[in-house]
Amino acid sequence: MTTESPKSYLIDMDGVLISGRTIIPGADRFIEQLKARGLEYLVLTNNSMHTPRDLAHRLQAVGLDIPAERIFTSAMATAYFLQSQKPNGTAFVIGESGLTDAIHSVGYIITDRDPDYVVLGETYSYNLALITKAIRLVADGARFIATNPDPSGPSESGLVPACGAMAALIETASGVSPFFVGKPNPWMMRSALNYLDVHSENTVMIGDRMDTDIVAGVESGMETILVLTGVTHREDVARYPYQPTHIVESVAEIEP
Repeated sequence: MTTESPKSYLIDMDGVLISGRTIIPGADRFIEQLKARGLEYLVLTNNSMHTPRDLAHRLQAVGLDIPAERIFTSAMATAYFLQSQKPNGTAFVIGESGLTDAIHSVGYIITDRDPDYVVLGETYSYNLALITKAIRLVADGARFIATNPDPSGPSESGLVPACGAMAALIETASGVSPFFVGKPNPWMMRSALNYLDVHSENTVMIGDRMDTDIVAGVESGMETILVLTGVTHREDVARYPYQPTHIVESVAEIEP
C-alpha cells in the first residue's frame, strides 16, 4: 500500500501492535519503517492505567522500540481536556498512576473536598467505597468525566469490568451522565494530532476496532486502516454505516 505524499500515523496499540503480552508479527518492522522514513507517528491507547514510560517499557519487553514521547493515552487526553475547560482546577480521581500523573502534570490538585470534577479511569480493582464517594460528589454537583467508554477488557484470567461499566454504575446511581474523553470521542484524536502538530487530512488512523478506532478516524477526517489482528472479523465490517478506507490482515501489510 503506497501513498503519493508522506503521511502521519496514529496507531492503536492493543490488537494492532501487541496482543496481550505478545508482539503481533511484523509490528516491529512497521515501526522501524516509520522511523527510517522520518514519518510522524503516535501510538494511542484508551487504557489510562499506565504512564507513557511504563508502556514504553512494556513494549520494549516484547520487542517494540517505541519511546515514551511517541505514546498517547486517554489519561493524557483527559488531563488536556480538564486543563482546557478549567485551568488549575481540582478533581477527585479513581485510577492508577497513568491518570493521576497526567492530571497532576497540568496543574490540577487531587482532592475529595468539593472537587470541580470527578474523574474515573481504569484501575486494577474498583473500590466500592471510592465509587460511593464518586456517586455522592457527582450528585452534589461535581462534573463527571471518564477516560474511556470501554465496558470490559481482557485480563490474563478472563474478562474484567472496565471504565465504561463503572461509569454506568455511577451514572445510574447519581442520575448524571459522564463525558467520555477517549476513543471514539474526536477530542482524543484532535489532542493526538495537536500533540504531533500534524493535520487530519494527511494522517492515517490504524486500528482493530470499528466502534472506537475507525469511527474516531472517520469522524476526525482521517484515512483509516482496519487490521484484522484484534477484535474485528472481516465479515463484521459490512454492517457498520461507516467503512474503513482499507482493510488489511495485519500491520505487517502496511507500507508507509
